[in-house]
Formats: sequence, structure tokens, C-alpha cells
Amino acid sequence: MSQPEDWTASARRVYFGLLDDWNRQDAAAMAARFTERGSLVGFDGSPVDGRACIEAHLQPIFAQHPTPLFVAKVREVRRMANGQTLLVRAVAGMWPRGATELDPRFNAIQTMVLSLCDGAYRIEMFQNTPAAFHGRPEESEQLSAELREVGKPQGA
Repeated sequence: MSQPEDWTASARRVYFGLLDDWNRQDAAAMAARFTERGSLVGFDGSPVDGRACIEAHLQPIFAQHPTPLFVAKVREVRRMANGQTLLVRAVAGMWPRGATELDPRFNAIQTMVLSLCDGAYRIEMFQNTPAAFHGRPEESEQLSAELREVGKPQGA
């Protein structure tokens, strides 16, 4: 993967694939995108380490809740100095299933670190941080407007 388009496209595929897995409520597919020792920090701050634990963490969430659907926009893909690690920075919002509007309470800043493993990029770390913008409602609305432009996800 020597060309910038290759690693950039690969990073975008992994990122949007993870969100698609969430939208389909597929815990096994989401977990499979991580390295064996990969980690995630959920929207509520829950840290989860290891592919098996990630799947176990997600399964009851999907079983008990009609989780809202992600829409997202990648803001940056950066190749780290070692050439084997990528950083993805994105913004995301969520549409409750059946809703006609994005729910700004679920807007998030997302960060993903990927590493090249046996010719494929896998997630080392995924963090989903609430975009609260305390005391800056104009920034919150600006992000919501940007995410609305991405469009309504299928199934919302």
C-alpha cells in the first residue's frame, strides 16, 4: 500500500465499515475489525479492551436497544511516521430509527488508530467522544448542520 490513495481509501473503508456494522447491529462484524488486543472507548466513556470483550460488550446493547444509526464525515486521514499506522479523525451524528431528524445529543468526535496486520488495516483504538461543546451552542449547531448535509442513513 505505497500510494497515498491506497492507505487513505483503506482507512475510510475500515471506518465506514465499522459504522455500517453498528447500523446493522452486528457485534461480531464490528469486533472483527479490531486487532486481537484492540480497544474502544464508547460514547459513555466505557473502555473495552480485546476483540472478544468488544463483541461481548456490544451484543447486549444491540439485543436490548434499537440503536440510532450513524452518519459521519471523515475530516482527516494521517499516516504516522512508521508507515504502518494510520490515524482517522471524523465527526459523527446519529438518527434514531424511524426519525425524521438527526439527534444532536448524540453528535460525536471520533478517532480511530489503525495498524497494518498481515496486509490489512485493523483497528487498534476507536474512541467515540460526545461533541458537547459546553457553552458554545453555535458550534454544536454548526456540527449538526454539517452532519445533516451528509444525509439520512438508510433505515432511519
